Amino acid sequence: MTVPASDALVLFGATGDLAYRKIFPALQAMVRRGSFEVPVIGVARSGWTLERLRERVRASLREHGDGGDDAAGERLVALLRYVDGDYREADTHKRLRAALGGARRPLHYLAVPPSLFPSVVDGLGESGSAEGARVVVEKPFGRDLASARALNRALHRTFAESAVFRIDHYLGKEAVQNLLYFRFANAFLEPVWNRNYVRSIQITMAEEIGVQGRGRFYEEVGAVRDVVQNHLLQVLAHLAMEPPVGDGSEALRDEKVKVFRGIRPLGAANLVRGQYDGYRAEDGVAPDSQVETYAALQLHLDSWRWAGVPILIRAGKRLGATATEVLVQLEHAPQQVFGEAAAAPSNYFRFRLGPDRVAIAIGASTKQAGAAMAGEPVELYVCNDRGPEMSAYERLIGDALRGDPTLFAREDGVEAAWGIVDPVLSLPLPVHPYRQGSWGPQEADALAAACGGWHRPDKGVSLAHRTVA
Repeated sequence: MTVPASDALVLFGATGDLAYRKIFPALQAMVRRGSFEVPVIGVARSGWTLERLRERVRASLREHGDGGDDAAGERLVALLRYVDGDYREADTHKRLRAALGGARRPLHYLAVPPSLFPSVVDGLGESGSAEGARVVVEKPFGRDLASARALNRALHRTFAESAVFRIDHYLGKEAVQNLLYFRFANAFLEPVWNRNYVRSIQITMAEEIGVQGRGRFYEEVGAVRDVVQNHLLQVLAHLAMEPPVGDGSEALRDEKVKVFRGIRPLGAANLVRGQYDGYRAEDGVAPDSQVETYAALQLHLDSWRWAGVPILIRAGKRLGATATEVLVQLEHAPQQVFGEAAAAPSNYFRFRLGPDRVAIAIGASTKQAGAAMAGEPVELYVCNDRGPEMSAYERLIGDALRGDPTLFAREDGVEAAWGIVDPVLSLPLPVHPYRQGSWGPQEADALAAACGGWHRPDKGVSLAHRTVA
């Protein structure tokens, strides 16, 4: 069913960092493509004027977009309006309603801390600005299962679930979309994509950087809340879900929820937490901090397809490389026809999701040149090189304006994902130190021992042994 597109964009937090770094550059790109032409009403409590907001937007486009003085940038600036005031005051929302003018289907984007969501949503409802509207909320969607449920109740006081768009920018990334497409667009994958042929699944999100001045924020979240509960569980859902029945957005989201509900809740034995040396010296970090900058998990998905297959996830800062990568390792060949000397590693599928190189690779073995029947590992390697891609925020804002919820988290999915990690969030688990530039604490090695150890994204097959397509 076709739904009407939004006829205005209201940006709460218009003077903030997220709008500056991500949202305004995305809107500029949309204007350039001809896909955005509705009014943009910035709302903030900064004591600013419209002219100052316009200068802020131009600076944003110069630093993070395609320049602040081009035609697309100026068209975006011309669409701006501004309402200054406290989000919690009725007068602010009354002036917002007036600024909307004849708009009857606004999209309200809440680029503000989650603690302000209830006040903003209630104000929109009381002022009439929520009628016919949609609302976009940024992660984190709570900090545990109880707060996620409370947040959902607050949203639903004003908006139906069909009008709530929970944005996780990771779902808008081209590489993550490609992972889902590869799963279901290629018939050769389905026969081996199950417990009979898959030995293990590993997902790694490694960063060489530290908290980069965001120590106060990181003290509130830690690695599990920051990227595991949302980004990496979404990647796992793309890998493990069943084919959707039908082509509607809800069919795909239904299958994701089934994955989350099938994952056993985490126990203390299945989680290792780490903290890089020097973290406690970062600005905003407590001198005795017990917050993890590294998390390694072993998960089990109790489904017919994946029963008994170990699933390993790890994420951390100040590690040995910056890369997000998936390794689906297959079982060994049932018999070594050419003897133990030619025994080769098992086949695998490798998905590089970023940050720069995006690739899909299949690991195999071939015979070395010469008289002996000796093998060597090779990769069948495909790397996308198709010019500039649509940014995640451009894609997701466009989808929200059109009312397409496919790439957004649904209420039951958010709560099911929190249910996986919730049992360990309050446990006094040890935080193991690890050296900067390493691959995390040694204590995490035991989780991957049965899978042959952790896969390191910086240690792929050499380029000399790749077949590039």
